[in-house]
Amino acid sequence: MKHPYSDIIHLPHHRSANHPHMTMHNRAAQFAPFSALTGYDSIVQETARQTHARAIPDAAELEQLNRKIAYLYTHANEKPVVKITSFVPDEKKSGGSYREETGIVEKIDLAGKWIIMESGSIYSADSICAIDGDCFTDL
Repeated sequence: MKHPYSDIIHLPHHRSANHPHMTMHNRAAQFAPFSALTGYDSIVQETARQTHARAIPDAAELEQLNRKIAYLYTHANEKPVVKITSFVPDEKKSGGSYREETGIVEKIDLAGKWIIMESGSIYSADSICAIDGDCFTDL
């Protein structure tokens, strides 16, 4: 019995004179799975990411916070070490996250309502939720 391809079975593999040879990697990429929902995984991860609502301090907590800021302003030359807890609003969702930093207070700008740390971090008085430190034992 004659094989249907017996006339061409022993010929060398054809190479195009016009097109460069495709690598095995590129050839395999043609048959890679297709993702019809491009970006869907990132949207699901963003939706699942947790944010926290900002706690609104009461009048007593605000008064205590103002006393601590005033104390830091008058004792800034002593370079007090404090832990500042601030609220950072989320750029994509409602709510945000709380951030804590322990460090030395460099400067307090009462007019602009800023606290500048020695590390270079700048905190708006409106974003600060709590200030703690050993320097406040007298308050």
